[in-house]
Amino acid sequence: MTLEEFKEIRPTIPRLPGVYRFLDEHDTVLYVGKAKVLRTRVSNYFSKHGDGRAKVKTLVKNSSRIEFTIVETEQDALLLECTLIKKYQPRYNVMLKDGKSYSYICIKKERFPRVFLTRKITKDGSTYFGPYTSKWRIEIIADLIRKLFKIRTCNFNLSQENISKGKFKVCLEYHIKNCEGPCSNLETEEHYNEKIQQIKNILRGNFKAVKKHLHKKMEIFAENLEFERAQETKDKLKAFEDYQGKSTVVSTTIRDVDVFSITQDEKTAYVNYLKIVNGAIINIFTQEILLNLDDEKNEDLLSLVIPELRTKFNSIAPEIICAYEVPLLEKDTIITIPKIGDKKKLLDLSTKNVLYYKNQKLKETASKIRKQTSAERILTTLRDDLQMDSIPLHIECFDNSNLQGSNPVASCVVFKNSKPSKKEYRHYNIKTVEGPNDFASMEEIVYRRYSRLLREGKSLPQLIIIDGGKGQLSSAMKSIRALNIGKNVTVVGIAKKLEEIFFPGDSVPLHINKKSESLKLIQQARNEAHRFAINFHRDKRSKELIHTSLVEIPGVGKKTAKKLLIHFKSVQKIKEASIEEIADVIGTALANKVAKGLNMIKK
Repeated sequence: MTLEEFKEIRPTIPRLPGVYRFLDEHDTVLYVGKAKVLRTRVSNYFSKHGDGRAKVKTLVKNSSRIEFTIVETEQDALLLECTLIKKYQPRYNVMLKDGKSYSYICIKKERFPRVFLTRKITKDGSTYFGPYTSKWRIEIIADLIRKLFKIRTCNFNLSQENISKGKFKVCLEYHIKNCEGPCSNLETEEHYNEKIQQIKNILRGNFKAVKKHLHKKMEIFAENLEFERAQETKDKLKAFEDYQGKSTVVSTTIRDVDVFSITQDEKTAYVNYLKIVNGAIINIFTQEILLNLDDEKNEDLLSLVIPELRTKFNSIAPEIICAYEVPLLEKDTIITIPKIGDKKKLLDLSTKNVLYYKNQKLKETASKIRKQTSAERILTTLRDDLQMDSIPLHIECFDNSNLQGSNPVASCVVFKNSKPSKKEYRHYNIKTVEGPNDFASMEEIVYRRYSRLLREGKSLPQLIIIDGGKGQLSSAMKSIRALNIGKNVTVVGIAKKLEEIFFPGDSVPLHINKKSESLKLIQQARNEAHRFAINFHRDKRSKELIHTSLVEIPGVGKKTAKKLLIHFKSVQKIKEASIEEIADVIGTALANKVAKGLNMIKK
C-alpha cells in the first residue's frame, strides 16, 4: 500500500479503540495490531518520522488493504488482538504467539473455598472471574484478597469429619495472621463463606455490600485509634476498583455462538458476523448485499445470508444471536434475541461494527466526490457521533446563571458553520421564575427563544445544546414539545463533570472521545454560553448595586449595600427584616443607619 492510497482511506479510519489487520492481495492476514485510537496508530505506519524498522517497511509494502474492528475499550482490543493472532498466526507478528490462554481468578467449589489464579477453566462447578489481560495485575488482586479477607491457601480436604478428628494443625499462615484457622475449627464455615461472598461481590464490581463491611471495619479501627489500619483498608478497596475489569470480547458464561447484525442504506445491506468459540471472538466479517427492492426486510435478508456465512466459516454453533426472529432450515439451531446480559453486549458490539462499516463506506464514497473543508469535517463528525439526519450547520447553546437566586439570567449563543455568530447572541432576564430554579429557568428561555423564531418565520437550528445534565435537558424538552418542533431539531445536554452527552428519554449517556473535534465544538459552544451568561449576570448585579437606594443613605457605601443585597436579595426584603437581623450582617451602627434611611424605626 502506497502513501497516496493510505491518504485516500485515512479519513474513514475511526478515532476509537480497536484492532487493525494488514492483508495482502490474496487476503492473507500479514499483521494484527491493537490501538487505543485506530486512526492515530495506523497513521504511524505511513509517517515519515514513524517506525523505521525494515520489517515495518516490508509489511506496508506487501499490504494491499487494511481492515478494522472497533471495540468498547483498550482492554477489549488487547484481548481480541490475542485471539486473532492465535487464529491467523500472521508472519509479521512476534508477540502473543506462545499459545497461552487468558488468566482467571477461580473460587473453588469446595468446603472453605480457595481463591487462586488459573489459565485453565475446569467444569467442576467452580466460579471463574475474568479474563484478565495482565497476570501481574491479577496477582496483585489475589494477594490483596488474601490479606483483606484472610482466606486459606492450603489444599487440605477440610471436611467436617477431618476437622472433627483433629487431622490438621494451624500453620505459619495462621500465626502471621493471613488465615483464621478453619482447618482447626477456629473459624466457622458461615463466617468464611461470608468473606467468599464479599470477594465475589468485588470481582463482579458489586461494591455496595463490601463497602458497607469495610466501612464498619474502618470505624472500628478509628475508634481504637488504629488510623493506619483504617487507611490501609480504604486503599485496598480502591486498588480493587482500579484493577477490576470486565470484557465483552471474551466470556466464561458463553461458549459457541454466532452473532449477526444488519443495517441498510438505499442500495446496500450490510451484515456483520461474529464467530464465538469457547467464549472468544475468533472471526469478524461483514458481508455486503446489493438490494434489488426498496423494501427488503432484514429478517428475509438474514435468512439468506446466515446459512451462507455459517457454511463459509465452518460454524456448527448451536445458538445464533441476532435482533430478529429469522426462519432457518437448521432445526437444531436456537435463535436468541437478547435484551440484557453478556449476549446483549455481544449483539451491541456486532451492531456497532456493522454501523461503522456502513458509515465507512458512505464516507469513502463521499470522499471520492469532493474533499471536505475543516468545518465540514468537524460538522460531519458531529452529525455521525450524534446520529443526526443532517449536518448541524446552525447550532444554538443555552446556559443560565444566578447568585443564590438573585438576578437570574440566561444566555443563548449561536454557531454557524462551526464558528460563533456573535451578532446573534441573546441575553435573557428570567421573568416567570422566583428563586434559584435552573430547571424552570431553562424551560422559560427555550420557550421564549423558539416561540419568537416561529412567530418571525426564521429558521430553527439543526442542533440545540443544553448546558447541564438530564434535569436541564428534560426541562428544555418540555418547551420543545409544547412548540411541537421536536421532529425538526436534535436536542442534547452536556454534563460538566464527565463531559457526558445526554439524549432526551435516554438514561445512558454518550461518551465521545475526549480528543474528538466534535466534542471540542460542543465544549466551545457550552463555554461560550457560560461566559456570556456570567458576564451579563455580573453587569446586571453591578448596575443594581449602583442604582440601589441603599447607597443614598448617609454612611452606607457600595460594599455595605452589596453585603445586604447578597444576603437579603432585595431592598424590600431588607425593609421586612428586623434591625437585629440586619445587624448580624453589617453591625449595629450601620444597621441603625440603614433602618433610619429606610424609615424602619418605629416611633
